[in-house]
Amino acid sequence: MTRSAAPAAVSLSTSGLTAADVLAVARRGALVELDPAAREQVAAVRSHIDALAAGDTPVYGVSTGFGALADTSIPPSMRHALQRSLIRSHAAGTGPEVETEVVRALMLLRARTLASGRTGVRPVVVETMLALLNAHITPIVHEYGSLGCSGDLAPLSHCAIVLMGEGRARDREGAERPVPELLAEAGIAPVLLEEKEGLALINGTDGMLGMLLLALADLDELVRAADLTTALSVQALRGRDTVFRPALHTPLRPHPGQAASAANILAVLEGSPIIADVAAEGSRVQDAYSLRCAPQVAGGVRDTIEHARGVAERELAAAIDNPVVLEDGTVTSNGNFHGAPVAYVLDFLAVVGADLASIAERRTDRMLDKARSHGLPPFLADDPGVDSGFMIAQYTQAALVSEMKRLAMPASVDSIPSSAMQEDHVSMGWHAARKLRTSVENLRRVLAIELLTAARAIDLRAPLAASAASAAAIAVLRRTVEGPGPDRFLAPDIAEAEARLRDGTVLAAVEGVLGTLR
Repeated sequence: MTRSAAPAAVSLSTSGLTAADVLAVARRGALVELDPAAREQVAAVRSHIDALAAGDTPVYGVSTGFGALADTSIPPSMRHALQRSLIRSHAAGTGPEVETEVVRALMLLRARTLASGRTGVRPVVVETMLALLNAHITPIVHEYGSLGCSGDLAPLSHCAIVLMGEGRARDREGAERPVPELLAEAGIAPVLLEEKEGLALINGTDGMLGMLLLALADLDELVRAADLTTALSVQALRGRDTVFRPALHTPLRPHPGQAASAANILAVLEGSPIIADVAAEGSRVQDAYSLRCAPQVAGGVRDTIEHARGVAERELAAAIDNPVVLEDGTVTSNGNFHGAPVAYVLDFLAVVGADLASIAERRTDRMLDKARSHGLPPFLADDPGVDSGFMIAQYTQAALVSEMKRLAMPASVDSIPSSAMQEDHVSMGWHAARKLRTSVENLRRVLAIELLTAARAIDLRAPLAASAASAAAIAVLRRTVEGPGPDRFLAPDIAEAEARLRDGTVLAAVEGVLGTLR
């Protein structure tokens, strides 16, 4: 997608962050600074933890063990070792490395909670986390290890261990280097964790929330891209524009996403000579569902995105730790680390993303079938029989959709008890987030193939032309992808179409003609 310039710095205050702040730091490398008032608040709250640590009453995470060992008292002389052992033992992930943008979002969101004044850490812990971000030191976090309850324990531990000067990390160029060397080069002193601090570093939903925010940003663009590719396919298939009229949407079925999608499609179709020719011909009353019902499907996706955004915004306002420090200084256990609210919408987005991809694939298949394409050559081939055209591009699209359907199986309905049955119901929110990331990438690829196919089909409709907005989109594609002709190596063309959706240039060209799409 098109990236705007990163702000000079994001200020981390007790009031938290916005989604835009998270994207700026995670994707665009914005610097982060701790607001002085937040630093004062963090220091003030820490005094309550120090008082409890000096007392005789056992307090979870301060003077006791963790999980099923919560009733084990730890003497003061062993508490540094307790925090250190917690992080080392919980940094137990495995599998492929998680993407840099996810790790940066994870770290920033954990720092946000630490800065809230509800966790009881010292200011140096927050400041060291921010220093890692600003130095672009990225801990190596693995795909597997979180159950999405008691927070994203393993992923956050892989970040926390780097604060201690241990573990594994990469520099700003992506090279893995010894952690002590990276910290020394950046002038960052390793943190010796005090009471409560190890637990505060790892007990949150920050990984799944970070991936939700990143996915929402991508899906905001992809639903508009889907409206565009739908409009291109409508023209390629000599469809009708009448079903997208406003009178058929809000007055009759007032789903806001449906109205927005229909309005976008109708705007892209405006002034299309192909559509005008279809109207003059008057040969068909109705188009297939994949054309006619596109706003209903894409609209449902949009409304689901908005529901998920509401959940994300509430989670962004949360301060999640266990135990947590209340305003009166009371330190108490709770269950706010359970990832269920976030896990549910992560799964829901994978469901609707799969359906949006599915309807796009149906439009692509229709353009390739001479019995249903209303005059296009079989598979859009230059010389059918000698050439296969886009036959296998649709196979690729179908394979992506099939994978997305498997990814739509919810992770949040699963639960595997852990910690000797102390943690006997978990959210699997991290897993829901990981599969959603794959689903979002596949959706972009599916839409890229529809874009490629519809553009070729429209070119084959010459001398009839597409609308001005459609022509602008196709012109962007044609800078790097040739028009109709004999078969050629097709994978690079698909990659180029995907890249143009990713960097936002196709949508920007359309919006240059029409103004901002809804």
